[in-house]
Amino acid sequence: MKRSVTGDERKEFEEDFRLNRPIKPRAVARIEKKPGGSGGLDGNTQDRLDRGLIAPDATLDLHGMTQNAAHRALANYLRGARERGNRLIVVVTGKGNPRAPDAALWTESPHGVLKDMVPRWLAEPGLAQWIARVQPAHVRHGGGGALYVYLRKSR
Repeated sequence: MKRSVTGDERKEFEEDFRLNRPIKPRAVARIEKKPGGSGGLDGNTQDRLDRGLIAPDATLDLHGMTQNAAHRALANYLRGARERGNRLIVVVTGKGNPRAPDAALWTESPHGVLKDMVPRWLAEPGLAQWIARVQPAHVRHGGGGALYVYLRKSR
């Protein structure tokens, strides 16, 4: 949504325009990164994750599963991965198929159902307590059709 110009801003612009003065740029508040903003990962780990340099410990492919089956599989798989001491899991959701011209209207979606639902499930209290970071996977590990799930250290 476009921001509306205030009356004071409009007057200032018209005055500067009338006097042929260059418009003064206003100071813009800078957003500072806070420590720990990467979801509990240190900067080196986050950088390596962003660049796809950490080899995943395991991969879970949810292609072709129903929502219920995928939700159960995700929870069980992450529980087992955590017990095995795995840290980086790639969860493949797929990008979703474009709507076929003869498909029903209710199937219309910009992308797949699992691509929408998996991040929601990972944010639920039962799973979120195990997770340090969730982000889209690097292209070499699935890109837009996959997620990195970086698990917290077991205590």
